Amino acid sequence: MTARRERLAQKRAGRGYSQEDFAELLGIATSTVVRWESGKATPRPFQRPRIAQLLEVTTSELEALLTPDTNPATGSATPEISLRDPGDADDMKRRDVLGLLAVTGALISMPGLNAEGAVRTDTSAALSETGPELNRALWRTFSLSDSKQEVYPLVRSQLAWLAKGLEHPQTEVSHKRLCFLVGDLYQLAGEVFFDGNRYTEAAHCYTLAASAAKEAGSYDLWACAMTRHAFIELYERRFAVAAPILSAASRVAQRGDGSLSTRYWVAAVQAEAYAGLGDLDSCKRALDHADQVHVLGGEIHNGGWLRFDGARLSEERGTCYLQLGRPDLAEQALTAALEQPLSLRRRGAVLAELAALGAQRGDVEQVMQYSGAALALAGQTGSGYIGKKLEGLQSRLAPLMSDGRVSELHHRIAALSGVA
Repeated sequence: MTARRERLAQKRAGRGYSQEDFAELLGIATSTVVRWESGKATPRPFQRPRIAQLLEVTTSELEALLTPDTNPATGSATPEISLRDPGDADDMKRRDVLGLLAVTGALISMPGLNAEGAVRTDTSAALSETGPELNRALWRTFSLSDSKQEVYPLVRSQLAWLAKGLEHPQTEVSHKRLCFLVGDLYQLAGEVFFDGNRYTEAAHCYTLAASAAKEAGSYDLWACAMTRHAFIELYERRFAVAAPILSAASRVAQRGDGSLSTRYWVAAVQAEAYAGLGDLDSCKRALDHADQVHVLGGEIHNGGWLRFDGARLSEERGTCYLQLGRPDLAEQALTAALEQPLSLRRRGAVLAELAALGAQRGDVEQVMQYSGAALALAGQTGSGYIGKKLEGLQSRLAPLMSDGRVSELHHRIAALSGVA
């Protein structure tokens, strides 16, 4: 049983904040404040300076407020139990996945045996039969989940089974099949880390996914892993680093299945790199090439590691034109995107882009309208993807900081994303 933090709740109430008010100022869900005060969760380190500021306490005093209250029955503090404690738990998760990456990386590089030398184990047989469907189910769960981090334990469990299957002697065909499953699932693991702003871990996952896909001889899977790796550089605004990765991914995709949408997805992401480099003509050509996905027929994606169907092109055009300083083109594309049915994660990202467009124009009302909605969705979903978009907005707020509302918005984004 967890111990409540009554002193934290009393301090918050003493400063005149309801739980809803406090959550709004921090850019988080009210349920998160409830969990903090009930002892079921703990504020992340990057959130604590803003919490201390709102409560008008020092960081040391805040640490005391976060200490579980004394159990009156025993006279001692009840140990806190939290599945999502940010400190050691995150570090353990990081070490855990890096260790698994090292093991899996070694196993996929080992060549398969001839048919006579291979042993078909119960583990490998089960993986060959059920692995593809399990992977698809995990991708569906990830896609539908508001909090992407909750998928990690399931992904980690399946990765462990795949590594176990690779430990046994395999035929070349069986080895390639398992490598394909590894390449598939490590892309999903990378997506989980990417959504949580864990870019180093995501990069490691995408790198191994690309290696596994190459071993499997799957060019489409390989190109998708490389494209996801390039996304990290795009979000870090290292466009010159992303461009050659995407160029290589495009060449790999050209050797893949022409009935799939892989090469068009690569083109859509290339457009973002060109936009970051200020190359409007190349950006438009890449977007036009990506738009050709609409002429494909049949099953053009699998809903897992390949999900591009052109439905997000309005969002992507808006992002590119915003980056290129073309607010007229950006607003048209982003408004069209907002009229489509979107996941909470995608809607939050589009709202953040529209707020950034308002900042580019110096329109404080537009900034506040869209940023408030984006912050609410970021708090509701815990998505680092929306947080990163809001961080991009934050960098555009400097000319508007004389307005007190914008200054407060700057602090709310800092509390959400952990940026100064």
